[in-house]
Amino acid sequence: MNGRKEDRRLPPETAAATSRDAAAVTGRTAGVTTETNVVSSGPNGAMISVRDLRKKIDKEEILRGVDLDVAVGETLVIIGRSGGGKSVLLKNLIGLMRPECGEIWIADQNIIGMSERQLGSVRQKVGILFQSGALFDSMTVEDNIAFPLIEAGMRNPNSVRTRVNEVLEVVELEGENAKMPESLSGGMRKRVGLARAIIRQPSCVLYDEPTSGLDPVVSDSINRLIRRLQHRFGMTSIVVTHDMKSAAKVGDHIAYLHEGRIYFYGTPDELTRCQDPIIQDFLQGRSESMER
Repeated sequence: MNGRKEDRRLPPETAAATSRDAAAVTGRTAGVTTETNVVSSGPNGAMISVRDLRKKIDKEEILRGVDLDVAVGETLVIIGRSGGGKSVLLKNLIGLMRPECGEIWIADQNIIGMSERQLGSVRQKVGILFQSGALFDSMTVEDNIAFPLIEAGMRNPNSVRTRVNEVLEVVELEGENAKMPESLSGGMRKRVGLARAIIRQPSCVLYDEPTSGLDPVVSDSINRLIRRLQHRFGMTSIVVTHDMKSAAKVGDHIAYLHEGRIYFYGTPDELTRCQDPIIQDFLQGRSESMER
């Protein structure tokens, strides 16, 4: 791209899952193309359907029978207490973790039991924004964003640069091609990570705490960006967040993950009006009754 020797080391915080996270970022597999993914639906017309999903880590059961549908073109927000399994659920959806049992339908394909090679074709349909951004720290903004295209076999520099510039415009980072990750603010890193996630025009994007660590103004800009992608490209989105303001702004529906199951599912307004004590404890940040 720019004559710089590529160093493909991931940042330290993602080093433990380097190969699998990179697979999720790139959708790498033999025979991958760079054409726009066609949206198809699975059970009940959903883009993503989860049935009786169960996952243990060591001996602890984190997911205890999750059932969930995400309609084509909608934004679903998943909320819940820290350590409650939200990020674990996301990683199962993209095949970075393997559940003990259950079904995960991405469009019209059940990914349970798929090999890494088979998962590669599914990952073309799903982009993911990791909480840290997971940028390659020795590559420029342009090279980070272009990485999935290069891995997929796109070799024409002009075509690659055109695609990169297009997504930089979408995430409002025009002209930042040559910057290194170390010179980016937290919000800019999230935007670059998102540009990389959408460079191959996926049907769905998964967001793991997209506003974590950001100030309210930058958080609002990320929320607007998530909505813009939905409206401009019809992307289906799943957003994991602790930020209830963000949840209300971006979510068409909100799912509350509690004790390994979906305890509540509804619109942001329905969540606010829900008088269930467990829901109200969470919304009000009350720990006393949670601990009883």
